[in-house]
Amino acid sequence: MPETDHPFLNGIHKPLGGEMTLVDLPVTGAIPAALDGRYLRIGPNPVAPDPAGYHWFVGDGMVHGIAIKDGRALWYRNRWIRSRAVGAALGEPPAPGPRRSDLDTVNTNVVEIAGRTWALVEAGSYPVELNETLDEQTFNPFDGTLQGSFTAHPHLDPLTGQNHAITYDATDPETIRHVVVSAEGKVTRELPIAVKHGPSIHDCAITARYVVILDLPVTFSMKALIGGHRFPYRWNPEHHARVGLLPRDGAAEDVIWCDVDPAYVFHVANAYDDADGRVVMDVCAYETMFAGGPEGPNGRNLGLERWTVDPLARKVTRQTIDAAPQEFPRPDERRFGQPYRYAYTMALPESDDDAFIGATRLYKHDLETGAKETHDFGTGRYPGEFVFVPAHPDAAEDEGWLIGLVIDLPHETTDLVIIDVRDFAGTPVASVRVPHRIPPGFHGNWLPSQPA
Repeated sequence: MPETDHPFLNGIHKPLGGEMTLVDLPVTGAIPAALDGRYLRIGPNPVAPDPAGYHWFVGDGMVHGIAIKDGRALWYRNRWIRSRAVGAALGEPPAPGPRRSDLDTVNTNVVEIAGRTWALVEAGSYPVELNETLDEQTFNPFDGTLQGSFTAHPHLDPLTGQNHAITYDATDPETIRHVVVSAEGKVTRELPIAVKHGPSIHDCAITARYVVILDLPVTFSMKALIGGHRFPYRWNPEHHARVGLLPRDGAAEDVIWCDVDPAYVFHVANAYDDADGRVVMDVCAYETMFAGGPEGPNGRNLGLERWTVDPLARKVTRQTIDAAPQEFPRPDERRFGQPYRYAYTMALPESDDDAFIGATRLYKHDLETGAKETHDFGTGRYPGEFVFVPAHPDAAEDEGWLIGLVIDLPHETTDLVIIDVRDFAGTPVASVRVPHRIPPGFHGNWLPSQPA
C-alpha cells in the first residue's frame, strides 16, 4: 500500500515531524486551581513512515506532555521514546538500559507507579522510565525485579497499593503471566499460566478476590508474520473464548475458566465481586477483531457491555448497557476492583471508514440509573481517551474533571480540554491550545505533582 493511501499514516493520523518545547500555552476559561501536575499521553508516531506491513499498533512511541500549575499551562513537550530504531533514525544514542529483545518499541500507555513515570507496551519490551521533562529515558525492568514482559494496562488496587497485570510475550505463545508490582515499585510475583495459540491480552481487571483474565480469539498468526505484517495477530475462530478468574494469591491450577461467546475486548472499565459471588465486569466489546484486513482495528464494535462471570456455572452472561460504538472506558480509578457507578467512554464512528477515530463525542454512563449523557465537541473536533481526575482526595465519585486531548482537524491544532463531570454536556471549564495536530494515540493519564 502506498504511504499516501495508508489510513494510519495520513489525514488525522499523519505523523508529527519533530520534537518541540513550547511554554506558556494559551488558555481559554479557567484551569481549576487544584490541578497541579502533568497530563501525559503516548501513541504511535513513526520517525520514518514505511507503509509496508505498517500497523497502527507498532509505530514508534511518542510521549506528549502538558504541565499545569497555578491555573497556567507551563509547557508542552513531545519526545520520541528512544528505541534503537528511533535513535538510529535521529542519529542519536538510544535510551540506556537493558532490553529483553530487539523489540524495544514502547508506545501504548504512560502511567505513574511508585511515584515514578513509566512508558509501557505489551508483549515484549521492558518499561521505559521518564523524568519530569520527558528528556531522560531509561529502559528499566522495575530496578531489575521484572524478568519477563510487561503490559500496557497494569491496574492499581487503591486499597493495597499493588499493581496487577496479565502479561504475554510474542516469543512464548504458550504462556501468560500474572505480574504484581508492589507499592514500592518492585515486582513481587510473575506467575506463569499455560494457554494456547498465543492470545493477545491487552487488558485485564481486578476485584477484591480475583484477577480477571481475558483469553479471547485474537491470537498469534504465523501466516501474517511470514506475510510481512509487523503486528502478526488475527481473529482465530478456532480459539476457545474464555474468561479466567485467578485468585489473587492463587496458583495457575486455581484459575476458574468460564466460557464466553466469541468476542474481543481491548479495554475494561472496571470489575467487582457481587453479593452472590459472581464477578461483574464492564467492557467495550467487539464482534470480531483483525478479521477484516491487516491495517488496524476493524471489527464491529458492540458498545458497552456488562459481563457477569459465574465461577460456579463457569459461564459468562453478556448484557448490553449501550449499543452505540465506543471505546477507552475509564472510571473513577479510586473505585478499581470495587462497586462503582460512573464510566466515561469515547464515541467511535459508525463505520470503519474513518480509521477508528472519527466521532466527536464523549459519553458519561450512570450504571445505577442507566442514564447516559453526551458531550459533543462539534464538527471537525475529535477527542481521544479522557481520564477522570477527582477534585480532591475525598471527592464523590462524580466530583471532578475529565481531561483529555481534542484534535481540531480543520485547523490542524489540538486542545487539552477540562470538563466538569457534573456539567458534562456544558462548556468545558478550560482548554489549553497546542498549535499543531497531535496525532491520535492510545492512552493518557493525569500525573499529579509529587510532594516536595
